[in-house]
Amino acid sequence: MPKPSASKATGKTRRFISGVVEGFYGRPWTMEQRTELFQREKKWGLNTYLYAPKDDYKHRMYWRDLYSPEEAEKLVALITAAKKNGVDFIYAISPGLDITFSNPKEVATLKRKLDQVSGFGCSSFSLLFDDIETEMCPADKQAFSSFAHAQVAVTNEVFTHLGQPDTFLFCPTDYCAAFCTPNVSQSAYLHTVGENLLPGIDVLWTGPKVVSHHITVESIVEVSSVLKRAPVIWDNIHANDYDPQRIFMGPYKDRPTDLIPKLRGVLTNPNCEYHPNFVAIHTLATWCRSEGGRVGGQRDVEMTGGDDDEAGSDPCYSPKRALTLALTDWLQEFLSTDQPGGPRPLNPTHLKKESSDEEPMQTDVGDPVYVPSSGDNPLFTAEPLTLDDLQLLSELFYLPYEHGSTARTMLTELDWLKAHREAVGDAETEMVRSVCVGTEMTAEWRSRAKCFDVMCVAVFTMFNRLSNAPNRSILYDLYNYICDIKSGVTLARAYVKQLGGQSRPSAQVMTDDPEPWGFRGGLSGEFQRMLPCHGNRDLFRHPPMTSVYSIRPFCPEDKTEIQKIHMEMQRGEAKAPAAAGPVLISDGLAGGQLSPSPNCGLVLEDERGVCGYALGLTDATAAALNNQRTLPGDFPSLVTMQLHPRVTDPAPARRMIGSLLSLMKTSGSRGVFCELRQGDRRMFDFYSKLGSFTTLKMAGWPQDVVAMGTSL
Repeated sequence: MPKPSASKATGKTRRFISGVVEGFYGRPWTMEQRTELFQREKKWGLNTYLYAPKDDYKHRMYWRDLYSPEEAEKLVALITAAKKNGVDFIYAISPGLDITFSNPKEVATLKRKLDQVSGFGCSSFSLLFDDIETEMCPADKQAFSSFAHAQVAVTNEVFTHLGQPDTFLFCPTDYCAAFCTPNVSQSAYLHTVGENLLPGIDVLWTGPKVVSHHITVESIVEVSSVLKRAPVIWDNIHANDYDPQRIFMGPYKDRPTDLIPKLRGVLTNPNCEYHPNFVAIHTLATWCRSEGGRVGGQRDVEMTGGDDDEAGSDPCYSPKRALTLALTDWLQEFLSTDQPGGPRPLNPTHLKKESSDEEPMQTDVGDPVYVPSSGDNPLFTAEPLTLDDLQLLSELFYLPYEHGSTARTMLTELDWLKAHREAVGDAETEMVRSVCVGTEMTAEWRSRAKCFDVMCVAVFTMFNRLSNAPNRSILYDLYNYICDIKSGVTLARAYVKQLGGQSRPSAQVMTDDPEPWGFRGGLSGEFQRMLPCHGNRDLFRHPPMTSVYSIRPFCPEDKTEIQKIHMEMQRGEAKAPAAAGPVLISDGLAGGQLSPSPNCGLVLEDERGVCGYALGLTDATAAALNNQRTLPGDFPSLVTMQLHPRVTDPAPARRMIGSLLSLMKTSGSRGVFCELRQGDRRMFDFYSKLGSFTTLKMAGWPQDVVAMGTSL
């Protein structure tokens, strides 16, 4: 473990703070869970618990109120349990929502509240001023020159009143580098804190951001010089209270162990759900022990060497190995029954007597054990959960800034299978496929699809084994998350099978009226999808999306730019003068000989100008006759769309064609078709991926022209 440090103020030796902060927004943990946490901390070598649940009314919203006798009894029991396990219980209070710093009565009320908790046996405290408004009230503006001065004055007074306890933490309002104006080294707020806060008070810090991807030694050295003390890291890397759809079970990482001598301590503020925090807390404990492995230049052999976690990996700590150790221990908890009536093996052989003379317990005395005959369905037997299952679970729910290796592989494979879907398909697309794709590509596609299917099945197996694990409390914390990932993987698997011609089009994937579980629902999701650049923060991005696009109505002045794009794309497709390719009805629209129907034209622009267009004719009969073509009966309207090669993000193109189709439906169209030259693989792939366009069989049309249509 990290070596104890001496306090500059008192000369006393102070141990490195390591443990857990319960500081999230949401349902607080139960008293039983906290007691179990203390036992785990003792077992793993952690020493601190910071009590700061945002939804404890008397911790934050009603901080002035004293605890009732019933509440006091619970806190006394909790503090006693922490002491029994050698864990320092730090009581935190958050008065910043509405305290008047300059009012002596307010300060006296704060002291009275902490005196009450001190009477419960608590000797360590924390004042939190995070996530509050920075505007002072008129009375405070008269008394203090800045918000920082007000906070420091009250904190110093309370610290002194409590007898300057060995552990007293202060959480500043600017608790990360991102909040500092203009930066950490020039922050007037932090300089005031550093210069005026009493030396015995430690400062909490989350790193570069609220949820920091990396915390470097250089960044800690910088903030320590301003605060004039080493900070205690309040680490939100496993916190999930900001998104109910995410949970994090990857290892503690991206914090080099070289940080440990530079810090006063580290506290993890993990997931709201108690049980899934096993990995977060266990791996933090391993990280804290790693620095102690450096004795005379020797390293902790168990945790280092021979690991390819990442380039330039920490010589004293391996996240990969730390994760394996945590999951190995966690597996034992999964397999232990936490309540009567949990799942049990259903195979009759498990009910036979072994060496004991005791009869097996039976719920219905006298009823024989059912044994299926040869023609009956076999009894269901719950497969035991394995370490590989938990490894997969962790990789699917890894960390805020990265997916685990299996999740990355699945996303990469699905992206490749979509991008190369022309390698396989049904008979209707054979004409295009035969020109574009060889047998080697088809074989590769099917091989990778098979591998993807194997990964999907592994997710389903993990789900089934987790669902039947004896420890139901852990399962209940995880159940919504594993149901969600199972649903997503099921849809992805069905889509790939459909592309490969292994099944009929999935009703879940392709229907215009899916079941509720077939799409991401909720008002929040709909709001996000309406905003610009939604999805740009996906952890899996291909290609990078950096441009900002706008879609506006077509006007006659756009004809010249549209013609340029049209001619450039024709030359690119044919690798020859445009006259060498087949003439399309839509060439008249893009070339300016035909005008789009009213309110049926859109233009895409980026910072360089027009970069795409989508034009439509609600009635293409006359245009078709001029080209000696017959229209498909159910598709009387024509659309054409094209993008400049510099547009690499498909999202604005999908949005533009979707908007055009809505406009044409409003104009009375019941169905539209588009034409593509056989070599235009880019647009063929685009329309195919929309899911609504299908290839049409057109009698009398040139063989090198492909028609696709969709009903409105």
